[in-house]
Amino acid sequence: MSHVLDRRITQTFVELADTLVLRFDAIDFLHTLTERCVELLEVDAVGILLADQRGALNLVAASTEQARMLELFQLQDEEGPCLDCFRTGQPVACADLGQEPQRWPRFTVAAREQGFSAVHAVPMRLREQIVGAMNLFRSSPGAIPVDAVELAQSFANVATISILQVRALRHSEMVTEQLQNALNSRIVIEQAKGILTERLQIDVADAFSLMRTYARNSNQLLSDVAQQVITRSPEITELMGDSGPRRP
Repeated sequence: MSHVLDRRITQTFVELADTLVLRFDAIDFLHTLTERCVELLEVDAVGILLADQRGALNLVAASTEQARMLELFQLQDEEGPCLDCFRTGQPVACADLGQEPQRWPRFTVAAREQGFSAVHAVPMRLREQIVGAMNLFRSSPGAIPVDAVELAQSFANVATISILQVRALRHSEMVTEQLQNALNSRIVIEQAKGILTERLQIDVADAFSLMRTYARNSNQLLSDVAQQVITRSPEITELMGDSGPRRP
C-alpha cells in the first residue's frame, strides 16, 4: 500500500473521529463515510442502512443514485445481502451475482439493472449491538480484496462507535434517539432535494450536494437547511435562487 494511500486512510479516520465534537450531524457523517469508502476501496458505490427504534432497517446514505435505488428495492422487497448481514451480524459477500442468482433472486435482477455485479456487506456493530449494515457494490464481477474488506469493516466500526458514543453522552433512555433523528432527518432531506431539483432544474445528486455545501459553509445541520428549503425560508434565498435557473 502506497504512502499516499496510507496517509489518506489515516486522514479519513481523523475526519470520521472529528464528528464526535461540536454538533454531530449523522446524515452528513454517514455520507462522508460512503464517499471515503468509494475513494479508498476497490468499489464503485456504497450504501448504509440503519435500524430505527423498532429494529427496522432504513436507508440513510448512498454514494450514488443507483446504489440508493438498489438499497430501497432491497428494503421494500425484504431480500438482499445487507438484510442478511444485519440479521446475522456477520459479513455477507457475493463475488458474482450472475453466478448465484438463486441466492437473492429479485435483488440480483435489480442489482444488475442498476449496473452492479458484485456485493459485500459488512455489519455496523459493537459487540452484540448491531445498528445497521454497509453495502459495498462493484460494477464488475470479482471478490473485493481482503485488505479492502478489512478497511471497510474498520470504517464501519468507527461509524458505529461514533453513533453510540454520541448516544452514550445522553441519558440511557435515549439510546435510540440519535438513529431515529437521523431517519427523520432523511425524510426531510429527501423532500428538500425534490424541491431543489424541480426549482433549479438540476439532478438529485446536485441538489443534495448544494444543500450539503450550504450547511457546512453556514455551520448548520443538513436537516435544518432542508427544512428551510421546504418552508421557503428567506434565510436561504441564495441557495434557492442563485445556484441555478429560476422557474417562473
